[in-house]
Amino acid sequence: MKWLLLGLAAAVAMPSAANATAFMNGDFELGVDTGPWFTTLEAGSTALTGWTILSGSIDYKGDYWQAGDGKRSIDLNGNSAGAISQTFDTVAGTSYIVDFLLSGNPDGSPVVKTLEVSATGNAATQYLFDTTGLTHGDMGWEGRTYQFIATGASTTLTFASLTAGNFYGPALDAISVAPVSVVPVPEPATWAMMIGGLAAVGTTMRRRRTTIQFA
Repeated sequence: MKWLLLGLAAAVAMPSAANATAFMNGDFELGVDTGPWFTTLEAGSTALTGWTILSGSIDYKGDYWQAGDGKRSIDLNGNSAGAISQTFDTVAGTSYIVDFLLSGNPDGSPVVKTLEVSATGNAATQYLFDTTGLTHGDMGWEGRTYQFIATGASTTLTFASLTAGNFYGPALDAISVAPVSVVPVPEPATWAMMIGGLAAVGTTMRRRRTTIQFA
């Protein structure tokens, strides 16, 4: 039974292990030089490793403010509201958790920044972040979570600013993606086999006790 379970686990893991394109650079540490403070990346740019600038522009931050993790982060508003995306391998029907750190540019209004997260075939979710009292040295990073179910062999994950018309948008860092561990519920036929097996074991044990009693 042990080897059977191990074999089944390996079979389930095979599609994931075969993935050619894994999610990458969620902490934004890989990319072009940010300059002394930051550099602005326009739509179509692939200068941020693993990511594509879908629309508008973003500011790729270095020493400008406190990163949420490591030394680099991004402001989703460069010269205008921007969006970034990354496409990576997934297993259709599997649920995934996206964890990320959210903050906001404290340099200008509006005080409350709005972020939208979406994944292929799934509903988008909006997140608000209040920058009141924050500074470059204390960005107040907070953890957020988004969940999606993969609809195919690859999924495109998108982060978009809905804070339009200014240079001061939601800030992102430390994005990670992981499948949700789910314990499968046995099919009715499997339950019947398990119950039948337990009944057989019980009958055998009763017979053994009877034999010992009258020997």
